[in-house]
Amino acid sequence: MNTFASIPEEFAAVDRARLVVIPVPYDDTSSWGKGADKGPQALLDAADNMELYDIETDAEPFRYGIHLDAPVEENLSPEDMVDAVQDRVSTWLAKDKQTALLGGEHSVSIGAIKAYREQYPDLQVLQLDAHADLRPTYEGSANNHACALHWASRNCGLTQVGIRSMDISEKKYLDPERTWFAEDIVPDHKLRWIPEVLDSLDGPVYITIDLDVFDPSVLPATGTPEPGGLTWYPVLALLREVISRKNVVGFDVVELAPHAGAHASAFTAAKLVYKLISYLNDEL
Repeated sequence: MNTFASIPEEFAAVDRARLVVIPVPYDDTSSWGKGADKGPQALLDAADNMELYDIETDAEPFRYGIHLDAPVEENLSPEDMVDAVQDRVSTWLAKDKQTALLGGEHSVSIGAIKAYREQYPDLQVLQLDAHADLRPTYEGSANNHACALHWASRNCGLTQVGIRSMDISEKKYLDPERTWFAEDIVPDHKLRWIPEVLDSLDGPVYITIDLDVFDPSVLPATGTPEPGGLTWYPVLALLREVISRKNVVGFDVVELAPHAGAHASAFTAAKLVYKLISYLNDEL
């Protein structure tokens, strides 16, 4: 049995698991660096080499119960992929499971957010990202990676953190009261912005993390890196506070585009997923 991070099979069985990990190796609309379709497998390979004990929480997070699902491999069109992801996530939500998507480009998040919105009408989306991703359409599709959060901005409460790149056309869709630009928060070493972010989230929370939220010095292997990003511990501080104080119902980690021979980015992405699970586990 293939399990996430090679955890013991007893904690990976469907009936035991509270969280289902869903790889979505899709990369058809990215407009510059390709390779995000290789991201899920690279992350899973790196996860097999993690220590399963988490020092911070003094726990073994795999005891939360983590089932590794088969990949969603639909790639006929962006629309078909989004529908397939929505159907898969909805199936697991109907079975009272949380899901964690592993992308793939950021458009894979659209289907997951739609599925969660059906389950939670007051859904709040917390986006950690270098890019606003608020275009209504791009290159002929509303399901392009550049449009990944537009639907959420119209249908959910959307909070954006780490933004440092956007087109002027996206400004009208951005809520300045729920947006924390990297240039404002990176210099704040006291992390005074984290309570403000928490105050913006009023309802169940879905977390979507584009790995380019990190500065390229932390995680270079992503399709559209941007200078001036966040570092490891502030991101963890935000995630732990959100999970400890809010009802986090699911998450995704996307846009890992692995480079040959450069394992640090894949391991960082895998560790991030496991840290999210460790914070969820700490809430039991």
